[in-house]
Amino acid sequence: MTKPHPSIFREYDIRGIFGQTLYEQDAYKIGFGFSKFVREAGGDKVVIGFDGRLSSPALVEALAAGLIEGGMSVVDVGRGPTPMLYYSSHHLAADGAIMVTGSHNPPDHNGFKMMLQNKPFFGPQIKALGASLADMDDAAELKPAAGIVAKESVFDAYVARLLQDFRPGRDLTVVWDPGNGATGEVAETLTKRLPGRHVLINETIDGTFPNHHPDPTDPHTLTQLIERVAAEKADFGVAFDGDGDRIGIIDGLGRILWGDQILVLLAEEVLKERPGATIMADVKASQALFDQIAEMGGQPLMWKTGHSLIKTKMAETKAPLAGEMSGHIFFGDRYYGFDDALYAAIRFLSIVAGWTDQTLAARYDRMPKLVNTPELRFDCPDEKKFSVIDGVKARLVGGEGSVNDLDGVRVTHADGWWLLRASNTQAVLVARCEGKDLETLARLKAELAGHLTAAGIEVPAGL
Repeated sequence: MTKPHPSIFREYDIRGIFGQTLYEQDAYKIGFGFSKFVREAGGDKVVIGFDGRLSSPALVEALAAGLIEGGMSVVDVGRGPTPMLYYSSHHLAADGAIMVTGSHNPPDHNGFKMMLQNKPFFGPQIKALGASLADMDDAAELKPAAGIVAKESVFDAYVARLLQDFRPGRDLTVVWDPGNGATGEVAETLTKRLPGRHVLINETIDGTFPNHHPDPTDPHTLTQLIERVAAEKADFGVAFDGDGDRIGIIDGLGRILWGDQILVLLAEEVLKERPGATIMADVKASQALFDQIAEMGGQPLMWKTGHSLIKTKMAETKAPLAGEMSGHIFFGDRYYGFDDALYAAIRFLSIVAGWTDQTLAARYDRMPKLVNTPELRFDCPDEKKFSVIDGVKARLVGGEGSVNDLDGVRVTHADGWWLLRASNTQAVLVARCEGKDLETLARLKAELAGHLTAAGIEVPAGL
């Protein structure tokens, strides 16, 4: 039996290409290996779930077999979004949870997201799991599970929990686009129970993603939603990624609200009820977000990018709300602190429905209009990307601007900032720039481009 491909063990999850770097026997080994961590934490009950990818049923079956072989009591909550699996961990009082999902990756990709005692299982834990699997001998072969996997649906309970925090207001027209991803069935059931008019597109779960790739941070994937919002004269549109832990919002005029803009509107409500609360966002977020949180009486906290890192810091600081530019939104306020795009959509809908004097489009017009680039991602080998960041840090010593090296380097000047960081999940560098006007933005882009050139990195389009 071959060892798992080392590339599948990432910072926040396990991810690979089915049939190339990820196989059923890997799922079995992951289940068997994860069992040890659950036992060491004093537990024996693991909930599992899976998304709509074509490879997911086979992987979840092998995963269950490995967990049972490792002595676990296994409960399969079935197909659905990742947040439903997270919810089931709380609802069913589980000791561990594993979701089989490829998230927003291409159709032939798949992987595993894990929780241990309702906390993210990531970083050093995933490395330790990977090391333990590499040492497993060939006796640990894929074989039928010795025990029985319990099947228990949490679908109705999850939908009821999502609706629990909805606060009705004026009726709205909303277009929902699950992108043929795992949120489809939940969104369909949920919207039938909401007031107003709700139009669903691409709600049928289909692991081939026939209409568009489910990634709400990619403007190209939002074209269909924008067109339908216009056709329906809707108040706004909502998009989800493949496994339902990231959200995208379109206003009634077809304009995209990015993660930091969504977070501003959600923070307004939270801070009214929790004055002075800490609101977290990742290093890619606009300075306007942090400034507005402070103006609203909150405590803005910039933190590292990565859903597991954010969740861990939220628990430490007891922050009621956090978000990332990628569309991960985390509610500790009235919820469990994990990233749930359907729950974020319900809270967002409640807020907009509660406005009696403005539309979302009108509110968008009042937002600060800084000039910025989108998130720029460009290839850089894994073995080189962190050394590039270290070199840039060294060249910044004694220079102009305030340097924040929390996650990569974010250099702030009086009139704007730029960011360069290494992705923890892919062989890419990530950059973003923001200035008060186009002239400032051009200067900041040139400054960042100069550092890339000095590091021997080709300057990407957009800089």
